[in-house]
Amino acid sequence: MTANNIPANVKKNIFSENIYPDWEIDEKFFIDIAKKILKFYLNQPEVTENCCLNGFDFDTVSFDFLYCDSVKTHEINREYRNKDYPADIITFAIFADSDEKFIFDGEINLGEVIIALDKVIEEAEKKGVTKEYELSFLISHGILHLLGFDHQTEDDYNFIMELQNKALGFVYDKI
Repeated sequence: MTANNIPANVKKNIFSENIYPDWEIDEKFFIDIAKKILKFYLNQPEVTENCCLNGFDFDTVSFDFLYCDSVKTHEINREYRNKDYPADIITFAIFADSDEKFIFDGEINLGEVIIALDKVIEEAEKKGVTKEYELSFLISHGILHLLGFDHQTEDDYNFIMELQNKALGFVYDKI
């Protein structure tokens, strides 16, 4: 166990589905990226001390990625969030946001991250980075939301951005 009862070698069950026809992403590659990012986050005291996993008995964490387009994220935003715009990422942090924490056979399902790949491509072009790097950036962002972190204040936003940049530096140095 690490600090705060989070297992040092927590198992990671990450699933993904790509319904965006214009970019056949390497789903296994991005699942591996997500596992490395999660491992990085769970080794950071500032994360483990403040995340939704703190204090629970578990050995496995699971979550899903859905890769789609901005038409789909617009629909989801309207239907579930009462927001009328397409998003690059939507996170349903079911464990972090629920008052009733459900753990089954030692497994915590954190929720789902929905990413619009057409927005990823647009943003990568704007930033002058590869679309793979931009997708990794959003994956790292979504994982932080699944762990219960938000960015309602400037301090929270800066904290999340700093963590994401560290995580991506760690992951891309290891690839």
